[in-house]
Formats: sequence, C-alpha cells, structure tokens
Amino acid sequence: MIVDALERDLGISEAEAITRLANEERAAAVQSNLSSSLGDSFAGAWLNADASKLTVATTDPAATKTIEAQGAQPAVVGRTLAQLDAVMQQLDQAPKKARSGASLWYVDVTTNSVAVQAPTVEAAQALVEAAGVDKNVVSVSATAEQPTTYINIIGGAPYYIGSSRCSVGFAITRGSTPGFVTAGHCGRAGSRTTNPTGTFQGSSFPGNDYAWVAAPNNTATPYVRGSGGANVTVRGSTQAPVGSSICRSGSTTGWHCGTIQQHNTSVRYSQGTVSGVTRTSVCAEPGDSGGSFISGSQAQGVTSGGSGNCSSGGTTYYQPVNEILSVYGLTLRTG
Repeated sequence: MIVDALERDLGISEAEAITRLANEERAAAVQSNLSSSLGDSFAGAWLNADASKLTVATTDPAATKTIEAQGAQPAVVGRTLAQLDAVMQQLDQAPKKARSGASLWYVDVTTNSVAVQAPTVEAAQALVEAAGVDKNVVSVSATAEQPTTYINIIGGAPYYIGSSRCSVGFAITRGSTPGFVTAGHCGRAGSRTTNPTGTFQGSSFPGNDYAWVAAPNNTATPYVRGSGGANVTVRGSTQAPVGSSICRSGSTTGWHCGTIQQHNTSVRYSQGTVSGVTRTSVCAEPGDSGGSFISGSQAQGVTSGGSGNCSSGGTTYYQPVNEILSVYGLTLRTG
C-alpha cells in the first residue's frame, strides 16, 4: 500500500518505490550514527531527489573520511546544525508582531542556512531584523503559503471533540493506560472525545502543536490506516532524513504521500507561532489534523497544518512524534 501511494504521488514505478524505501531505511540509520559520532561538527543530512545518495554535512574537514566510511557523501560547511538551531530559537523568540507578518521559517540543511518566508520579502526581512540574527545566515523570500490548522467543525470519523473533528495520530500507552497522540489545536486538557471515547490529558498550542488523549476503554494497536483502509504496521519512530518519502493518513483525505522538505520549521498560524515542526510536500485538508505521518514503517509525527489541498496540491507540517512521547512519558505502540 505504501508502494502504491508512492507510485501515485511521486510519479515513480513500483521498482523505484521499493528501491527508494530501502535506501531511505539505510539513510536513516546512517544519519543517526553520524549525528552521534560527529558530535558538535554535525551540520545535518539530506537525500537527493531519488533518495539514492545521502549527503552529510560537517564543519570539520577531518570528518569527511568518517562520513565516507558510512557510505555517505560529505559536505564541509561553515555552520553546525546547533548554530542554525540557535538562529531558529532567536526567530522563535522575536516579538509577536514581527512573527505575525511571516508565514514560516526553517533550518535548510541543504544550504547550511535558515530560511524565512512571508507574503512579502519586506515582511520576512522585518522578522530577521526584529530577531537580531546574523543576516548572513538567513535567506528571505516571498511565499504564497498561508498555513492554517486542519480542524473541521463539520464533523466525522474517527474522533470528535464536541462538534469538531480531528484525526488520531498514533496509538500509545502510558503505563497500563491506552490512548493516542494528536494535534494540540484539536483540544485542551480536559476536553472529551468520542469515537474513541477519551479525555485530553495534555495539550500544547500554539508554541507546539501536540496533545495526547487517554482512552482507557479502547485497545491500542500498532497500525496506521493506509491506502484503501488497509493497515500499515508501525515498527518504531526513527527520524527520517530530509528528502525521504513520507505518507500521511487523515480522516478527511485518507492516505497521501510526498517527501520531507525541512526539519525544524517554525510556522505562523493565526492563533500563533508553532516551532519545531517538519515541512513536507504532502497534501492535507481540514479534519486531517492530528493524523499520522509515517516513513516506511517508522512513525514520524502528527499533522499540524499547512496550505493548499489534495486537489491542487499543498504543503503540510507535522509535529515530530518523538518529542510528544518524551514530553508526556508515552510509549509508542509498535508491532
């Protein structure tokens, strides 16, 4: 089912989809190993368009042999990932008025910089100036994206919060209590859900966009609804590199796929800024909020918001699942 969706949404053959998934699985393991072994010099990693080559960036020229030994292509750059993340933090902490004029900002590991996008270049520059960041580290550009949260008050499966509808992310347990993770904008702590019946135990939005719901009278399973309603088994939650293919499951538009564009993105919704989300080329629509993002068999995150739709195409952001699990002390249900 993943292969079929990749064929449809990425325009590739079955053989190419199978090869891509295998390459991405290897790349995720290499990225994890090198991010640890390179330490402070690590500057990010990304796959090329067909996922056949993983590039790993470092600020230490002596580390290139270590990268090559893992089968990756080294890139020597001027800034570490930690330095780029620090710039992101400055942007996230800029005055609210300046952030309200921008659409999104993110670490772009492929250019070793931080990108800021807004409806106008002037608005993007205003955020950079207000944050007081080094302009040499940041690129600014205009974008037509207008991110909005994917909540739909029309209602529908798989779960309701009053008259609103969102989508289950991943099944989890906390101790012996089953439940699921979802988007924070779908409900606040204490909000009740139906189908399945549960209660929001923790929720953060804006700033973050995550929540978890305890559903003690239900059964947590290691599945995500895939193409045609068939189950995709969740095996873990290893983060996939930039450039990897990724699929999303939601209660409005079902199963759609695309690629990971950037990690560590901040987006400005009308309700406020959300930081640390991942930007993708997957489409979504209202009601898909909180739904699952999965790469191969690895859980990646829950749908936050985006722009566009699944008729004309769009961009969607997800909140990384590992952060949610860590914050609330949850255990991902895997098979």
